[in-house]
Amino acid sequence: AFRESYGKLFAYDKSYDRVTTKTEKPLQLVDRIKYNTTTSDDPVIQELASKNVAKVYATDVILSVLMCAPRSVYPWDIVIVREGNNLFFDKRDGGPFDTVTVNENAADPPQDPAPPNPNNPNEKSAVPEVPSINSATSLSLEATYINQNFMFQSVIENPPSPAIEFANPNPFYGPEETEPLASCGYRYRVFDLGITDDEDIKICVRTEVDAYSPGQGNPREGQGLVTIRALNEFDPRAQGAGGAPDWRSKLDSQRGAVVATEMKNNSCKLAKWTVQSVLAGAELMKVGYISRANPRDNTRHVILSTASMRPTDFAAQLNVSLANGWGIVRTVTDMCMKMPEGKYVLVKDPNRPVIRLYSVPFGTFTGDDEDGEAQEETFEEDE
Repeated sequence: AFRESYGKLFAYDKSYDRVTTKTEKPLQLVDRIKYNTTTSDDPVIQELASKNVAKVYATDVILSVLMCAPRSVYPWDIVIVREGNNLFFDKRDGGPFDTVTVNENAADPPQDPAPPNPNNPNEKSAVPEVPSINSATSLSLEATYINQNFMFQSVIENPPSPAIEFANPNPFYGPEETEPLASCGYRYRVFDLGITDDEDIKICVRTEVDAYSPGQGNPREGQGLVTIRALNEFDPRAQGAGGAPDWRSKLDSQRGAVVATEMKNNSCKLAKWTVQSVLAGAELMKVGYISRANPRDNTRHVILSTASMRPTDFAAQLNVSLANGWGIVRTVTDMCMKMPEGKYVLVKDPNRPVIRLYSVPFGTFTGDDEDGEAQEETFEEDE
C-alpha cells in the first residue's frame, strides 16, 4: 500500500494499563484540537486524487460504517460524489459519524422521548424541558466526550518520551489556531479492491492513529502504533443499560462477563473501532472502561481499567469479517460506477436492515439546496 503520513504522535502512557477499580483515576477535561474533516475537504486527498493514486477515496470512519453496516441499528447516510472515474465517500457535518453510540445493539437500547405528533398539535409533547441524562442522544454526547478526553489524557505530552513527527505536519491545522493539537497521526493508505489481477480498482483511505507504544519499533515506519477508545458505564439500573454487570464490582473479578456484555450491546461500535484500527495498521487498540463518578451525574467520570488488544485478534473474537466488509465496499463502488457522474446519498433505513442509494442534485448538503428528483436503488443487507 502506498502511504503518506501527516501529524504528530505522543507516547501512550502505560500507567493507564495498571489502573484497577481500587486505584481509579479521574477523567480530566483536556482541551486539544482534533479534526474530523470529510474526504472531499481533505487537501491531501485532493492532491492524491489529482495524481490518480486510486479510484475511490474515503476516511477510515466513513469506511468502517459501511464495512460494519449489517450490525448497525441506528440510521446513517454516506454522501457519494462521482467525478469522472473517481468516487468520494463523504459524511454530512453534524451527522452520526461525529458521535459514538451507546448500547445500540442491546435488546432494549436507550430511548429518546417521542417527538410531538405533527398530526395533532394540541397533544401534550412528551419531550421534557431538560433532556434525561440517560436518553439515547444525551448518552451519545457523553460517550463522545469521554472518548475524546480519554484519548487526550492517556498520552505523555512531555519529555522524556519524545513526540514523533510524521513526514508531514498536520494538514488541517492553520497558523491562526491557538489551542494545542491532540496526538494524532494520519496515514493515507491504498488498498486494492480488485478481485482478479487485471482489475484496477484501488481505494485510498485516510486512517488515523492516536499514539505510539514506546519501545515497539519506529512509529514512522508503522511500528508500535496505537488507537485509543473508551467504553462507558452510565447507570446499571437505568433503562437501556442492557443487563450490564456493575463494573466496579465485576471488572477485576469477572472481566469476561463485562466484555461479553459489551460485545453484545455494542457490537457495531466495537466492530467499527476494530476495523478503523486494522485499516490504520495499528498494532494495539487500547480500550478504557470509564464510568460516572455518580450514576446521577453525567459530567464527572472515572477511569476504572484499560484493556489492550490486537485489532486482528479482536476482530476474530467479535466475528468481524474484513473480507465481507470489503465486499460491501466493492458492491457499493460497482453500483456507483454504473451511475452517471453526480451526487448520491447512501441511506441506512432507520427501521430495517436495508441500505438505499438515492441520486440527489449536486448542490444538496452544501447549503444551496435545490429540490430534486430522488432516484432510488435498494439492496438488502444480510443480518
